[in-house]
Amino acid sequence: MSCHDENIILNNKSDGFDFNRRRFLSATVAAARVTLASGVTLYGIGASNVFADPPNSVSNTVRWGMLIDASKCDKDCNACVTACSDEHGLTNNNRPTTDAHWIRKVELTDSTGHASSLPVMCQHCEKPPCVDVCPTGASFKRDDGIVLVDKHICIGCRYCIMACPYKARSFIHEVVEDQKDHAPRGKGTVEGCTMCVHRVDEGLSPACVDACASDGGKAMLFGDLSDPESELSKRVVTYATQQIRADLGTNPGIRYRNI
Repeated sequence: MSCHDENIILNNKSDGFDFNRRRFLSATVAAARVTLASGVTLYGIGASNVFADPPNSVSNTVRWGMLIDASKCDKDCNACVTACSDEHGLTNNNRPTTDAHWIRKVELTDSTGHASSLPVMCQHCEKPPCVDVCPTGASFKRDDGIVLVDKHICIGCRYCIMACPYKARSFIHEVVEDQKDHAPRGKGTVEGCTMCVHRVDEGLSPACVDACASDGGKAMLFGDLSDPESELSKRVVTYATQQIRADLGTNPGIRYRNI
């Protein structure tokens, strides 16, 4: 199947920025503990940063993922996009923040002309290209498969934006106000879908999934891909599912049906 979507094609745009605004921790800095968000705790010991386990310990026996059924996704429905914006404060002075693409609706057309509308976000790849190219380790993958950005050591180089084949990362060009405690954001850093890690660590589903279930077409299912007894795993085994750009071998945690 051939999918044509200009939104999936990477825009290699470069803007000026100042590397000197954010320097690495000095070797003389005393040990410090900074909580970035639920599930992400930064320890600074000299110039070394180590992420500790969250209160609900992360394990590689779990791999969080989603299944999105395009046949149930109405092209005019934006419940998931609105929920994501509300959950993470992706507005500034009551307007959308510049280039904030945590989740967006796109239309895909196959070789027969069949069109599908579906949400696209960070695909939380098993082998994430964004992590491979990050020079500071700011882009990282948790043991449970969730891919995140540590804003404290992101230098805004945007290599991850260029490396992502899903156009799922955004760069913050302006000062962000009215931030959410669980979603720290900062001018000059890169951001993307966190799969609502703060909710997942509390045993809840991502906000987009809940919104789709209550206000949308019930097109999104969240669960553990590693658990053969989970509803998500059962559906992936039972039904034909697709990965966007499966040819790249990144093995995304976001799967689709009927595209």
